[in-house]
Amino acid sequence: MGILEAIILGVIQGLTEFLPVSSSGHLELAKEILNISAQEQNLLMTISLHAATALSTVFIFRKDILEIFNGLLQLKWNEEFKFSLKIILSMLPAALVGLFFESEIEQLFGGQILLVGFMLMVTGLLLFLADQAKKTNRKVGFVNAILIGVSQAVAILPGISRSGATISTSVLLGIDREKAARFSFLMVVPLIFGKMAKDIIGGNIDPETTTLLPLIVGFIAAFFTGLIACNWMIRLVKNSQLKYFAYYCFVVGAISIATTLT
Repeated sequence: MGILEAIILGVIQGLTEFLPVSSSGHLELAKEILNISAQEQNLLMTISLHAATALSTVFIFRKDILEIFNGLLQLKWNEEFKFSLKIILSMLPAALVGLFFESEIEQLFGGQILLVGFMLMVTGLLLFLADQAKKTNRKVGFVNAILIGVSQAVAILPGISRSGATISTSVLLGIDREKAARFSFLMVVPLIFGKMAKDIIGGNIDPETTTLLPLIVGFIAAFFTGLIACNWMIRLVKNSQLKYFAYYCFVVGAISIATTLT
């Protein structure tokens, strides 16, 4: 993989990890357009791009993450401890799906453009419905955390936006929009780092298939793009502007389906 391709993938990962248009779906489309083979887009590059967006989330929400750790360490039934438990509950569905259905999930990736197209349409519908929901001041409850976690598990499918699914689910459950976005971005960080650790420990990485420079530039592109996209997304959710991303998902999904069927 060349430097330009690595930058493009990094920018796509940084933008679409936070914007509700499906990072996995857009990476699949980008690899198809750029003619990047599975061997070129190897596991080490994937880990590098996801690490970059995870670190950008940690940087932006560093105070919130410190509160979560303090809540767990104090073991007191206060707001910080309850929020920490909600984050843990929200992780369980996706963690279980990833643990027990890893091989089935892997078969859904690698040129499944038709599936991506249909799932982008589903993402668009969720975003459109969420944008019509009334604004509230409600916080995330324990049952809500599990339901949002289920939506995150469904978003493992390529074309279903993780942030789009979790934020839309939260808003449709009547949760405050800004709180929904904050919870959505925080709940994925442990999962990303956990998946990275699993891949590294599993010994599936072949460092010889990727040169160092594409990894570095891809990481940098994803990190800085992620910083911009995360802050932007919080403002968009707060101002009820998800419908524009719904239209985008409808258009890209329709093009993907049409291209596959013709």
